Amino acid sequence: MVNRAARKSKMIARRATRFSTPNSTFMFLQVTYLTHACMELQLGGKKMIFDPWLTGPAFARGWWLLHEPPADSMERLCMADLIYISHMHSDHLSYPTLKSLSATRPDVPIYVGDTSRPVFWMLEKSQVQLTNINIVPFGIWQNIDEHLRFMILKDEVHPEMDTCIIVEYKGHMILNTVDCTRPNYGRLPHNVDLMMSDFAGGASGFPMTFSGGKYTESWKADFIKNERKKLMNYKAQLVKSLQPKIYCPFAGYFVEAHPSDRYIKETNTKNNAEQLNALIKKSAPGITTWTPKPGAVLDLALALMSPSRKAITDPPSGTNIYKDSWDFDLYVDELNRAITAEIFKHKSWIQFYYIWAGFKNYDLVVRVIETDEDFIPIDNGYNYLVDFMDLSFPTQRPTREHPYEEIKNRIGVMRHVVKNGLLWDNLYIGFQNRLSREPDVYHHQFWNHFQTELPVTGPDWDLFLQQVPSHQRSAEPQGIQTESGSASTLS
Repeated sequence: MVNRAARKSKMIARRATRFSTPNSTFMFLQVTYLTHACMELQLGGKKMIFDPWLTGPAFARGWWLLHEPPADSMERLCMADLIYISHMHSDHLSYPTLKSLSATRPDVPIYVGDTSRPVFWMLEKSQVQLTNINIVPFGIWQNIDEHLRFMILKDEVHPEMDTCIIVEYKGHMILNTVDCTRPNYGRLPHNVDLMMSDFAGGASGFPMTFSGGKYTESWKADFIKNERKKLMNYKAQLVKSLQPKIYCPFAGYFVEAHPSDRYIKETNTKNNAEQLNALIKKSAPGITTWTPKPGAVLDLALALMSPSRKAITDPPSGTNIYKDSWDFDLYVDELNRAITAEIFKHKSWIQFYYIWAGFKNYDLVVRVIETDEDFIPIDNGYNYLVDFMDLSFPTQRPTREHPYEEIKNRIGVMRHVVKNGLLWDNLYIGFQNRLSREPDVYHHQFWNHFQTELPVTGPDWDLFLQQVPSHQRSAEPQGIQTESGSASTLS
């Protein structure tokens, strides 16, 4: 059940004013890092958890947890008084994690921002039973008790999706900017007690999954190196400008662990948290930095009262910091079950799907090719063209001059995405496709639509199957690839 807060607020929150005079005396305020973007806040008698991704992959099967969560992480989650989920990406909104939570605590209060694309737009299809999801307006304090409140803010660059949060307990502030590119339009509180943000980079298929033209291995390596350096300098400058007492880089601890993604893992280098913290210390020596390990605890009350005392407790010696197994088969097999779905026995699913998707009147021709694990086209896989100028499905590329993209998708992931009406971030951010384009131009409207603007309600495949002539229901092949690689005419 989703509860919508009373009314929408101003889109940009005024700069936060203190709930009460900061007072660390008789205060219990601890922060425990669990994994990736998942933090546990003990705020007096209340326990708040951010972005619980504790099990399973993210972005279909492209991202896996780098850090091993503490053994009692799920128990901690089930004991939470409130949970904040920043946005719909699956490394923050993890349905495998929430499925386990719902079996024990379906009524735990979960808070999300009032984004134009609902954070929990997939809840019904996921069949996860959560009964206390609260959508709150931006820029309005949400009072939990006399000492604790929080405010959710939106991102300027991706306001339809990304949010961040300020938590205040007894006058002490924690700022979590999560994945926001420009959180709250740049209007953020200074001198907070703890700030945390993403830092790593690498959350995109570009340029690793691209080929042709300039996309040589040396060009990719140079581009990635420069982009990571720019991101690190930006984060260091942001932290310096806001002057938090303590800063923690998080939300970047993922790995492309599946053996089939070894190339991505080796190519998609990421920023190092310790290097970022060293850069911050060099430019702003008064800021304390924390490189978290799973299970490590920051006693924020102690750190504020006695900065010279050791306020961080690392996990016990011998604790397994990094994951070394991920149950690949369990999750990959689940995705691959879509391969044999009835709808894909009928080539007219292509028209039905793209009409449902609703993207047209844009000059772009796309060839979509189903492939195996190594992105080799499958003999009996689909290989088809879509002309988005008029949403037609030609057998050959049009004779007019036109921009063109070729997208090779792993068959199991693509069919899972199509069958369930999922966003294409599973393919693109999850490294599950390979792309080439001519000319080398990014088509923002196309990718933004398929990654954030597909209909909230999935395709009605029951209706589709009812419309398929009865004599075709078992006669059509699963693929329509021809020897020339052109798609057959769709009926």
